[in-house]
Amino acid sequence: MEIAERQTSRAAGWSRRTGGFSAVLLLSVLIGHRYDLVETPAFLWVLAIVALLAAFALLFAGFAFSRLWNFGDRGGRDLAVGALLALLVLAPYGVVAYRATTYPPLSDISTDFDDPPALAATRTGDMNALSPPTPGEQRLQTETYPLVTGRSYDLPFDRVLEAVETVLDRRGWQLATPFPDASGQNEVTVNALAKSFVLSLPADVAIRVVDDGDAIIVDMRSASRYGRYDLGDNASRIEDFLAELDQEVAGQVGTAPAE
Repeated sequence: MEIAERQTSRAAGWSRRTGGFSAVLLLSVLIGHRYDLVETPAFLWVLAIVALLAAFALLFAGFAFSRLWNFGDRGGRDLAVGALLALLVLAPYGVVAYRATTYPPLSDISTDFDDPPALAATRTGDMNALSPPTPGEQRLQTETYPLVTGRSYDLPFDRVLEAVETVLDRRGWQLATPFPDASGQNEVTVNALAKSFVLSLPADVAIRVVDDGDAIIVDMRSASRYGRYDLGDNASRIEDFLAELDQEVAGQVGTAPAE
């Protein structure tokens, strides 16, 4: 009796190769974008290609599993490796998709709706356009991010501006314009470029310091350059910066600042 030789599943091999390539491509583009070797529009396109490759790797794995189950083909190890790599690559996309359903479609957050701090950066056609928030966007921000509020300090103008500079230096944000001089000023706006932690997506930041005669008012704005959803990044950036500014100001006077 002649025994049929078991075949090696070509789909399993393609699953492993495609899954491996998608993982290498993802790591490469993440590192390249973080160190400004890849521009953001190209980075976003490559992320889409990576997701497509990982999906194909899962498709090949599914077809290979069918062959292994029904015909006893070889290739179980390649199938498992390909499927595992594809799932690891697609996991961050799943997290992003989940956050997109739980966070509002906002990409420009400010502590002052009526007069947001001005951003100095010039937006190109492929970036998000800057426009005043609609009443609906204001409501969404207020409901979702109640802690995004301005600050009021009972300190000299130059001391508060010095504290802002200290926190900026600590965070390593790139200044978009030279840091303003407090001499003879009662209102200045500091502009900087910040990036998200994982994907290094750029956001323009403006920090406005105003002496209104009774106190020093600090307002802040953070606007993503790309994407309709910021996934809470801008609000978190403002909350963290102002909380750190509170501590810096409190450390200067030995008491907590008034809000």
